[in-house]
Amino acid sequence: MTIAVIGRGPIGSAAARHLAQAGHEVLLIGAPEPQDKPAHQGVFASHWDEGRITRALDADRYWSDVSRASIARYTQIEAESGIPFFTESGAMMAGPAAGEFMRNVAAVQAEAAIAAETLNGAALAARFPFFAFPDSIDTRHEATGAGHLNPRRMVAAQAQAARHHGAELVEATVRAIDPAPRGVTLSTEAGSHRADRVLLATGGWANDLLADPLPLAVHARTITFFALDAAEAARLAAMPALVYRTPAGDVPYVLPPIRYPDGRTYIKIGGDPDDRVLTDTEAVSDWFRSAGSAEVGAYQTRILTELMPDLRFEATHTEACVTVFTARDRPVIRRLDERMAVATGGCGRAAKCGDELGRLAAEAVLGARLPG
Repeated sequence: MTIAVIGRGPIGSAAARHLAQAGHEVLLIGAPEPQDKPAHQGVFASHWDEGRITRALDADRYWSDVSRASIARYTQIEAESGIPFFTESGAMMAGPAAGEFMRNVAAVQAEAAIAAETLNGAALAARFPFFAFPDSIDTRHEATGAGHLNPRRMVAAQAQAARHHGAELVEATVRAIDPAPRGVTLSTEAGSHRADRVLLATGGWANDLLADPLPLAVHARTITFFALDAAEAARLAAMPALVYRTPAGDVPYVLPPIRYPDGRTYIKIGGDPDDRVLTDTEAVSDWFRSAGSAEVGAYQTRILTELMPDLRFEATHTEACVTVFTARDRPVIRRLDERMAVATGGCGRAAKCGDELGRLAAEAVLGARLPG
């Protein structure tokens, strides 16, 4: 049986590896990263970046479970592919001690027996002096099995491992899916391919190829990068990745210093104060071609400079990406008919838990009934 996986992101590339490892013939189809983003007229992806937070702790047990299952396989994927992508820098969840967010994080930690240290007040300031949290803030710090991953390299590692097990990689964009009595034909700009079954894992572009659209909300997101010199990057070498519920209720996230392809080292902050929904493909494409929102960039700069008042940076710039949400804050992973399944809606967590979501997607396209 030939299975075509459309979409080479965190979920699709992982599904291809799991399917190929199980002995199926696999076509992994997806567009390469554009060389000129502002002029690009094709599809985009949000994994074209160098840093995503990965951690076991979460305020939601489901997302903790699928993240821990994925994290447990990082070493295997790196060894099988020869492509390292995980940096164990540690990760921190922070928020008001009396708030629901940290109560839920503490409950998940206890239920799942996650190793994490509680820090607050003077102990927190002594351990991580570059942060200036308000006195009311508690944190949970995971020192091991957490940190950040390189989504570009993770996707490359999954694809390489899939190819090791016999999968074929096709760098193209699927324009149409045509079911027939004896298979499915996929039309791309480079030709057509036939498959017995299809898994659609195309993130915010999923509804472009579906006759009946899924209830997905594609949100515009802005991220701000702070360029550091070598001395400042060295000073912050022990900085963990951070997810922070502020006293005002915002939830920014911060990545520690990471070196990017342009040769510079950046701290990155994300988390928009308001949701902007992109209603169609044209709006999604236009957003990706932009540099994001200057207003959100200013908000993120204020948040980070309040959190890290001693931060020394040389310059800032913003970029655009998107997050695909579902109504239940759970990914859509299900079989649509006997030939086709879909896996999308990472809800902002697809990178860190992509391998487990890909494994579930592989089960779905093979016809298994998924729990929940």
